[in-house]
Amino acid sequence: MTNATTAQKADILSQALPYIQKYNNKTVVVKYGGNAMLDDELKAAVMGDIVLLSCIGIKVVLVHGGGPEISGMLKKIGKESKFINGLRYTDEETRDVAQMVLAGKLNKDLTAQINAQGGKAVGLCGVDGGMVIVERKGGPVDYGFVGELVKVNPDPITDLLDKGYIPVITSIGMDSSGVTYNINADTMACYVASALKAETIILMTDIRGLLRDKNDETTLIPSVTISQVPPLIGQGIVAGGMIPKVECCVDTLKAGVKKAAIIDGRIVHAILIEMLSDEGIGTMIYHDKKEEA
Repeated sequence: MTNATTAQKADILSQALPYIQKYNNKTVVVKYGGNAMLDDELKAAVMGDIVLLSCIGIKVVLVHGGGPEISGMLKKIGKESKFINGLRYTDEETRDVAQMVLAGKLNKDLTAQINAQGGKAVGLCGVDGGMVIVERKGGPVDYGFVGELVKVNPDPITDLLDKGYIPVITSIGMDSSGVTYNINADTMACYVASALKAETIILMTDIRGLLRDKNDETTLIPSVTISQVPPLIGQGIVAGGMIPKVECCVDTLKAGVKKAAIIDGRIVHAILIEMLSDEGIGTMIYHDKKEEA
């Protein structure tokens, strides 16, 4: 609200109070990527939102990917990006580029932005502290150095949270021999949320949420329960790249996380609207015994 009066601003803060109380000292995992990562204005807004949530007593963990930036760097060195079933084929050179871009550049850029806005962020990747153990993705298709998560050790994350820091984690892990692998960032965020028994996981995407008609953003489905997911997949309403996102959310809920949200990262302050307002934004996925929103 650009021209809000002082009274209107006070009213907005007052409406947020129950949600601030609800989430105080609770852990929220945010997966960040897509257009919100490419647009400087959106990026600054997201980092500001993370700092604000931390300042009001919410323990925020930021997990990020960086697919477009990896593709851009590969193009600069004359290497073509190759995808199989939506996953990046990762040979050894691509793995090294991904690690350089994700852990070396993007992770430190995001950490620096949070710190510049008054937060206390520490950048990590799954290799640090043996936090994320993976094994090479199996099956009939060879994806190269793409890892399937086996285990997340939450101790390095909880140690930082307990000291008031915001962990910023990138999607690189290692196997039991110390070989590093690229990991899908949505999957990484869900495993981290499960290991932390987080209150909520928020996946930022480039669409409004789950849509009954994928070509019509006015057909947003504001909430679904776990038992409603298989029929939505069967009807083709949840399809394509949205299937692994939604199934990942369901697995996370079954592991003890209370709620999962898929929100539109193209909207400024989408995280705050989702967490601290009556309206919310995007699609919330609940346990079948619905909790009070």
